[in-house]
Amino acid sequence: MSSTRQLQERFAAALMSNYGLPPVAVRRGEGCRVWDVDGRPYLDLIGGIAVSTLGHAHPDLVEAVRAQVATLAHISNLSLHEPEVRLAERILGLLGADGRVFFANSGTEANEAALKLVRRHAGPERGYVVAARESFHGRTLGSLAVTGRDAIRDPFGPFGRPVRFVPYGVPEALVEAVTPECAGVILEPFQGEAGIVEPPDGYLRTAREVCDATGAVLVFDEVQSGIGRTGNWFYHQHAGVVPDVLTLAKGLGGGLPIGACVGLGRFGSTFAKGDHGSTFGGNPVSCAAALAVLEVIERDGLLAHVGKLGEWLLERVTRLELPLVAEVRGRGLWLALALREAVAGQVEEAARRAGFLVNAVRPDVVRISPPLILTYEEAQSFVDALPTLLDRR
Repeated sequence: MSSTRQLQERFAAALMSNYGLPPVAVRRGEGCRVWDVDGRPYLDLIGGIAVSTLGHAHPDLVEAVRAQVATLAHISNLSLHEPEVRLAERILGLLGADGRVFFANSGTEANEAALKLVRRHAGPERGYVVAARESFHGRTLGSLAVTGRDAIRDPFGPFGRPVRFVPYGVPEALVEAVTPECAGVILEPFQGEAGIVEPPDGYLRTAREVCDATGAVLVFDEVQSGIGRTGNWFYHQHAGVVPDVLTLAKGLGGGLPIGACVGLGRFGSTFAKGDHGSTFGGNPVSCAAALAVLEVIERDGLLAHVGKLGEWLLERVTRLELPLVAEVRGRGLWLALALREAVAGQVEEAARRAGFLVNAVRPDVVRISPPLILTYEEAQSFVDALPTLLDRR
């Protein structure tokens, strides 16, 4: 029996079945590559679902975590520490705006904080929130309530206050749904779990305008699209539209658990003492990791690299004119192969057998979200293999 199979059997006997049985048992990683417990190498084009910003075992990240855990691993929020202050200042500096930051441990927790902030700001007279169909905001009950995917949402209802779901990318639907009785609008400015769906020009501007007109709070969930994934620090910077509240996680910690809810302008002062909290939120080690991630992205010019490599990769795959591929879409190092058949799972398996980790995010969509340090040579190896992968699905 292989080492992978042995570990899978132990996994199945000890862990809950909500993830099914993962097909790969990873032992270690370096750069954009990982090795399984049987020694097989893979080019990691998932990046922990847009988490492993700097790849695996990046020396700057390793040193930041080592130094911090040797100094102070945890202190409760009854005290403060410099890494969390520095990180909050850094995030606000990247946004170029006044505001305040609340640190959590994950994206769903960041969105829970945002929804509580919306409710605190709006008061009881504004009774509903607007969200988009096919959106994904997390698995906890508050975040799940505004997630527009019936299959994962409906089994856990009923939820609290009502949510009105609108089709994503349709400005007229937003204008109709958002009234003075609406507490807030929560949107992924660029949808991820829906299959890497970028909004049409002007859509985010319409969201900003309708919220300004009605007094609703505009929340952008950039848990997956933020921290350089699309070639800017945050996707909304491409559109020149500023939200009232921004949520971050995933790539911020480069593999360490951290989330952030940023209230911009007056929304940074909505919470009063005792309104919200997190035992581990703003953990010194996670904050040190996030500071290292931001430093390396800036120092190594990764935003420009992501933009250029993403355009190159999109163009190269499109040029292949693969019969199974209906569309190649996305921005930066956040791309999707939209297939003409619902065989994304088979493509993922074929890629894995060939030494590439990709993700069947939808039955007919394959997602890639590699580390931002992916090289042209590594990207070319995937392009070269892709025709064969699709033929062998």
